[in-house]
Amino acid sequence: MAAGRRLGGFLKPGDTVYLHGELGSGKTVFVKGVAMALGIPPGDITSASFTIVAEHESATRKIPFYHIDLYRLEDSTDAEDIGIEEYPGRDGIAVIEWAERLMPHARGGIRVSITVTRGAPVAREGPREIIIEGIDEKDWNNSQRGNEWARKDN
Repeated sequence: MAAGRRLGGFLKPGDTVYLHGELGSGKTVFVKGVAMALGIPPGDITSASFTIVAEHESATRKIPFYHIDLYRLEDSTDAEDIGIEEYPGRDGIAVIEWAERLMPHARGGIRVSITVTRGAPVAREGPREIIIEGIDEKDWNNSQRGNEWARKDN
């Protein structure tokens, strides 16, 4: 959640975050962190059951936040059929779980891969490796705000 909050502090209208990771790796928890950075209560963010796109309004920045969960889609053809490609780059911030199901339509944006480190008794409880690509590393490393969030959530 701390990494999501930290990334959320960098996001601006038009940004898209593509999340990759196996079932139970923590993608939705990461989205909750992004939402928190935008002033959206984490309890408002849920995994998809039948809703593929959930739209939220950022309380602090007054911009739309689109949480898109493609778990229920088979492939990119299904994504085309429901118009998912219209959300990236719009007036708000879009975070897409199971982004590999959007390919080849995913372009640009920030890519986040979450992997559960093996060896824990239960995979869901193990530590994670989070790789974020597409954001300036210098800005990330020097983010005072991000460092404060990371300390608070660890």
